[in-house]
Amino acid sequence: MRGGAGVAQRHPDAAATPAGPTTGGLPDREAGAVLGQYLREEATAFLRALAPREGEPGRPQDDTAETGRQMRRSARRIAGTLHTFGSLTDPGWADPLRGELGWLTDTLGREHRYAARLGRLIGALQRLASAEDTAGVPAAPLPADDDLGLWLPVPAAPDPAAPPASLPEPVAAAAHAAGSRRSPAPPQAGERGGAGGGPLAVGAARAGALLERQLTLARTRAHSAALQAMGSSRFHAVVDAVAVLASEVPLSPAARKPAATVLPLLAEQAHARLTEAAAALPLTRARHPYNGETLHAALTGELPAERQDAAWNRVRVLLRLRRYTQEVLAYDDGESAARLAAAARVLEQHREAAEAAAAVTAAARTPRIAPATAYALGVLHADQRLEAEAARYAFAHLWTR
Repeated sequence: MRGGAGVAQRHPDAAATPAGPTTGGLPDREAGAVLGQYLREEATAFLRALAPREGEPGRPQDDTAETGRQMRRSARRIAGTLHTFGSLTDPGWADPLRGELGWLTDTLGREHRYAARLGRLIGALQRLASAEDTAGVPAAPLPADDDLGLWLPVPAAPDPAAPPASLPEPVAAAAHAAGSRRSPAPPQAGERGGAGGGPLAVGAARAGALLERQLTLARTRAHSAALQAMGSSRFHAVVDAVAVLASEVPLSPAARKPAATVLPLLAEQAHARLTEAAAALPLTRARHPYNGETLHAALTGELPAERQDAAWNRVRVLLRLRRYTQEVLAYDDGESAARLAAAARVLEQHREAAEAAAAVTAAARTPRIAPATAYALGVLHADQRLEAEAARYAFAHLWTR
């Protein structure tokens, strides 16, 4: 196995982890020139998402989701690159900028996350209530991406939209599911709840209304916070720093060394951190479907959900940094890059499900809620924890293949 093999051997399955970086394809230039070109491109993309509005420089031209997405995308890449290749830049300039970009990304993305979470939970309530109403109807054969959201190796006819056949069937189903499962838009008030009279259908409408009140309030506050932040001197200072980055990157003396010598070494360190963090995950248990670990640990208090999710979130962040190093090195070996992208998608699915379950837990703490509402919230919480378990199952197969 290439880069990171020494660390990968700590896990019994790590010999199959994605390959590390390579020197192939790097131009015969200084490391600072290659790094500076990438940072300037991302800084330009960040500034392109900004345009004057109402005579105020640095404000978004409109508040569309695409504008915020582009700003967050570029900000993450700049901050991640400064983290991995920080030794090649002036630390007095890079470290503060990295922290400010993290603040900006979190502030701008909060409203979007609340909206997506609401849509996800209302859609799950509808699905669960509908499943209860049709419990007495003979079930059709389950597809690979079944109604519970658990990706299992189910025999099925070839799907032309599925990932390449070179991936194992459960991994292909997982990658396809992670890329295609999107939170549905919140339905209209008259569409919530089930048509039947089961206990879940009775409480689903009230649970949905409770979640909508809480998450809509949180989304409104996040929107106000984003507008306030984008009108602040702190935001304009970040824009000014990125504007400087678009023209000149403050580099350290180490950036004068050849790119083929310095950049792969730093990328290898990022790969080793990722491999070590992934080796600490309980991948052996995660490879077994329906193991129920995430739900059991959360319900019994043996390991709170936040603690058991933290290690997976760390791997998600390190995996993102690893993918950014590939962009800097302009390296794409096909299969390994595709596996990293698929792994990133399922870990993002894990994060969304875990945060949705936490929102349900917060809603269940509301005083004096009806028993039917509490029951519906309990079922919804279990459903989201099972979604998180499904993402772990998919990642385990992708990572150790």
